[in-house]
Amino acid sequence: EVQLVESGGGLVQPGGSLRLSCVASGFTFSTNAMSWVRQAPGKGLEWVSGIHGGGYTYYADSVKGRFTISRDNAKNTLYLQMNSLKTEDTAVYYCAIPNRSLRRTNGGSFYYDPQDHNYWGQGTQVTVSS
Repeated sequence: EVQLVESGGGLVQPGGSLRLSCVASGFTFSTNAMSWVRQAPGKGLEWVSGIHGGGYTYYADSVKGRFTISRDNAKNTLYLQMNSLKTEDTAVYYCAIPNRSLRRTNGGSFYYDPQDHNYWGQGTQVTVSS
C-alpha cells in the first residue's frame, strides 16, 4: 500500500523559513518522480515543485528562487525547503506521485498538472502571518 506522510508545517512570519518532509512507503521511491502541490484557502490545487528519481528539479514560477525540493532515497524521504515565505504561500501542502509526464508551457517551462497525480499524502498546513 502506497503511503505518503507529510510533516513540518506550522505558523511562520513573513520572510521566515520552514522545511517540509514527506516519508514514503509501499513503492520504489528512488525511481519515482515526486511533487509538492498546495491548496490555498478557497482556491484550487497549485503545483509547486517536482523532482525526478535522478534528481532533476522543476519549480513553479511563484516559488522559483525561494523554495528548494530535494530527496533522500536512502530514507525514502522528500523535502521542501521554503525560504523568504510570503503570506500568499499560506496553504495546505501535499506530497504526491505524478502518473504522467511533465507538461510544457508555451514559454518552455516544465510543470506537472495537479490532476496528473495518483497518490497523495494527507497534507500539512503552512500559515505565513505576522
